[in-house]
Amino acid sequence: MTTQTQKTTYSDHSIDALNALLRGELSAIETYEQALAKFGEDAPHELQDCLDSHRMRAHRLTLRIYDLGGTPAEGSGLWGAFARVFEGGATMFGRTSTVAALEEGEDHGLGLYENRLKDLDPESLRLVGGELQFEQRATHATMHELKYRLG
Repeated sequence: MTTQTQKTTYSDHSIDALNALLRGELSAIETYEQALAKFGEDAPHELQDCLDSHRMRAHRLTLRIYDLGGTPAEGSGLWGAFARVFEGGATMFGRTSTVAALEEGEDHGLGLYENRLKDLDPESLRLVGGELQFEQRATHATMHELKYRLG
């Protein structure tokens, strides 16, 4: 039999893990928005597709955190440093370098998803380990393919 304290702790661990994933998604959103601005009208459609995927994941994570009684992260936190570095150097990056940086961010996101699975309650695990992790793999593959197509 689980006590209320055990349930609360389990939910707290899930909320913490979901917020870590949410901060990563918010950072990805910032970074893709900057990349789209850099590319302008010549932006490959894949950038918008990946941005839309990250927005959807951020929304789903936010809803799940609310379902668990938590407060969703409002900013990208430390992960936003990547977005700020990207923004600062975006004018120096060429198209291929920009996409390579996006792929690196996607790679980091893959690791973040994999590392946080162990901290999730069963329902959150179904959401994250299924749909959201699948989407993360897809955006990573998209940036990998785009990098080689542009390079």
